[in-house]
Amino acid sequence: MQLTGIMATPRPLSRFWGWGKNIVCVGRNYGDHTREIESVLFLKLSTAYTPEGSPILMPAYSCNLHHELELGMVMGKHGRAAMDYMSSYALCLDITARDVKDECKKKGLPWTLAKSFMASCPVSAFVPKEKIPDPPNLRLWLKEGETSSMTFSIPYIINYVSKIMTLEEGDVILTRTTKGVEPVKENDEIQAGIHGVVSVRLKVERPEY
Repeated sequence: MQLTGIMATPRPLSRFWGWGKNIVCVGRNYGDHTREIESVLFLKLSTAYTPEGSPILMPAYSCNLHHELELGMVMGKHGRAAMDYMSSYALCLDITARDVKDECKKKGLPWTLAKSFMASCPVSAFVPKEKIPDPPNLRLWLKEGETSSMTFSIPYIINYVSKIMTLEEGDVILTRTTKGVEPVKENDEIQAGIHGVVSVRLKVERPEY
């Protein structure tokens, strides 16, 4: 009897947020933050993703959320390399439970509760790499910021992260916020984008559970 192999269904990279595993965040990367990248990486769980059309959820244990607008880099291959392994970009928001993070920092505790709760990483539609030929000169809007003020270049960040961990297809690296943070409140509607490239609109909700 001949057995027919079952081929896995290809996973569309355009829906990376539905199956990608890792969200790697750079903690310091702009202007007055620092000139040192060492020891300022942290992770978000894949359940933190929320695409446009889904709400940002406020965790019950926090009453002080902030958003940070960031450029995300989506990996298109499994491996440890630089720009050749990146396939696309996305606009991302890093939602932080500021009151929880401040308490964790005082006690020297991990930031997981403050950074990795459900729906704490809103993302736009993915943007193919070819549509952004000059990533160091993007204008991000929500509160205006420019990627030209990055301390570390995109190739440098990818190379640095890949020396620490093997990046997989669908993984995303967040490059840190361009300018400061802003508070997030229940029923807020957040609109953000990359000028001339992509935009996203999301509502903030408090879940019933």
